Amino acid sequence: MITDKKITGLLFLVLLLSGIAVYAQVSDIFQKAKDKTTITKDKKIDKNTTSEEEKSADKSGNRTSTVVSGDSLIFAEDFSAFQPGTIATNFKTNGAATVRTVAGQKGKWLDLGDKEIYKFSNPLNYPRRFTLSFDIIAKAEQAKDIAPLSFGFASDNSVLHYASNIGTYVQLHYYDTNQVNIGSSNPEKLVNTTFDLEPWINRPLHIVLSVNGKRMAVYLDDVKLADEVLFSPTVAKNFYITAPWRYANDSGILVSNFKVSGRNRTK
Repeated sequence: MITDKKITGLLFLVLLLSGIAVYAQVSDIFQKAKDKTTITKDKKIDKNTTSEEEKSADKSGNRTSTVVSGDSLIFAEDFSAFQPGTIATNFKTNGAATVRTVAGQKGKWLDLGDKEIYKFSNPLNYPRRFTLSFDIIAKAEQAKDIAPLSFGFASDNSVLHYASNIGTYVQLHYYDTNQVNIGSSNPEKLVNTTFDLEPWINRPLHIVLSVNGKRMAVYLDDVKLADEVLFSPTVAKNFYITAPWRYANDSGILVSNFKVSGRNRTK
């Protein structure tokens, strides 16, 4: 015969077991909700990351921003061995290759006088594949104070005559604030593109010219602006910079951190 005490014990056991089952169900519901929240959060993070990448791509005009670097160093010059006011012996010019410091900037810089052309004192023997990089500081109150600056490769190493763009060239139109011309006289080629130069006033803009035989890719601030056939196989390459023909309001262009490297690996 089942006593009241036993009945009470059985009822307590049933209630206990029911509570455990309910707790398990509730715990399972909370865990699923937590997992769902975590997945949603992860998706949001991925979406935000992709959004930032897309913004970066849009900002560069959907251009590639992977710079091909060199393997073996051929030439380097940062003017650290020169005192301010002295002449940089690794460069020759129809003017003066004077080394300066720039307020608020590290290192020493070659000051480009207006209507002057600059080339390496000793021509380099460039391999078929190489990169040439350097930094530019446009010192000005506004980009419009500076006339176009050109740099590239000429067929000879003479500095007898000034020319705004000779041979294979990149021309930065500061007074237009965002126009860049990239071209060649042999073969004849002209690419008109854009790059916002205004934000780069009074701070270094990194330039990379990546040459592969007859082709040259041009990068400004790691953004590829062009990759074109710009060389004739028989024409020699001599790097040059032609300074702007006009500076206004005490503006100027200075350059430094030159580096030429051969490229041995296929990338």
